[in-house]
Amino acid sequence: MPVQRLNHAVLYVRDVAASVAFYADALGFAPIDGMAELRGAAFLRAGGSTNDHDLGLFEVGPAAAPSQAGRGAVGLYHLAWEVDTLAELERIAGRLQGLGALAGATDHGTTKALYAKDPDGIEFEVSWLVPAELLNQEILDSRSRLAPLDIAAEKDRFGADTRGGVGISSHA
Repeated sequence: MPVQRLNHAVLYVRDVAASVAFYADALGFAPIDGMAELRGAAFLRAGGSTNDHDLGLFEVGPAAAPSQAGRGAVGLYHLAWEVDTLAELERIAGRLQGLGALAGATDHGTTKALYAKDPDGIEFEVSWLVPAELLNQEILDSRSRLAPLDIAAEKDRFGADTRGGVGISSHA
């Protein structure tokens, strides 16, 4: 049986309390009571998730060097979380902007994506995926050209509360 989806991610961070506060404030992740048995660790669950945990954080201390992944070293580029609606994507964009964490917003055609960085500079993506029933040739052809994301225009096009196509992603 093939892999179905990502169950959780684990990150090494400088300050676990600061990272817990950031992910709670920015994306609504909630710490899971009773799972922080280890000092310097935290386990969080995304709102609406039924996973045991969606994000594990392990503290390595303030002297930790930044990740060199992509700058002369191999490593993970980013994690991507999906939201249900463009209204939610817009709300999160405002939240990330307010936190000074928003690094970019890109229209990938089938995927509308925000890019941000956590307190340690670890990049992540938050995206809304065009539902399969709304895909057309124009959208599919646009996957090969990246464009700035205009959430207001996408809300006009698809509807603010249209549920995204969870798991139907197609980056070019």
